[in-house]
Amino acid sequence: MITIESLTKSYGRFTAVDDVTFTASPGRVTGFLGPNGAGKSTTMRVMVGLTPPTSGGVTINGRQFADLPNPGLEVGVLLDASAQHAGRTGREILTLAQRTMGLPRARVEEMLDRVSLTETEAGRRVRHYSLGMRQRLGIAAALIGEPQVLILDEPANGLDPAGIRWMRDLLRGYARRGGTVLLSSHLLNEVELVADEMILIGRGRIVARGDKQTLLAGAAGGGRVSTVVSALDRTALEDALRRTGLEATPDGDGFRVAATPADIGRAALEHQVVLTELRNGAAGLEDLFLELTSDTQRDAVRAGSDQAGAAA
Repeated sequence: MITIESLTKSYGRFTAVDDVTFTASPGRVTGFLGPNGAGKSTTMRVMVGLTPPTSGGVTINGRQFADLPNPGLEVGVLLDASAQHAGRTGREILTLAQRTMGLPRARVEEMLDRVSLTETEAGRRVRHYSLGMRQRLGIAAALIGEPQVLILDEPANGLDPAGIRWMRDLLRGYARRGGTVLLSSHLLNEVELVADEMILIGRGRIVARGDKQTLLAGAAGGGRVSTVVSALDRTALEDALRRTGLEATPDGDGFRVAATPADIGRAALEHQVVLTELRNGAAGLEDLFLELTSDTQRDAVRAGSDQAGAAA
């Protein structure tokens, strides 16, 4: 279990992490989400003793990371896959971890096999690894001590679709066996598939937490019926919706309507309108994420910005 209590980290006048409190529990994958600069990496660095907190603190299974006698046997950490020694081979890096933790030599080959690094790749120097291979090596180093807790910062970076699915299955299996997984990522769709609980952070503060259903139900407008619809004849569609008493708001090539797809389909059939799109338009995790962290987004979309850019 990872317990974060009133964690604050300041650099002069700048507060990177502001009174953050949450728990990552055993048997669950906890997704830690936020835009760049939100405080995710700083929080994780404090967890593993790389950055001292200004106030508050973090415990892992009831103890601070610095107090763990052999940390690798209790906590597997991957914060930056590119930080590995570029001049060593993958096998050498795992061998150093194995010796440091006092593990059997066979663990090195077991880990190479587990993360699907071949014999040739294991003997190659890390400077010649792709980012995906470095991620696999970093995961192997995190898992080699069979720890109870995993702390992973953007572990899917550089992985291809097959690698991402492999990662997803690995983390789910780890949690099913009772492990604690804290996963930081900006890949919202991927986290949505694997995480049991999600913590959303913006400007160093927790802005929302819960499972997907809880988060979406509590979002602004959560629970309201919304459908996106378009047709071959946009004007005819708008007229059909109006005649049926449905309020339509322009949305791309069609409309967003506060009604169910079935209601809209019946209206279109009644007025003989050919639809080209009809889908649930309720807010998803990405919409919620962008809404809750909108004041921290570098690339926030503003009304008229496209036109202004075109005019320039």
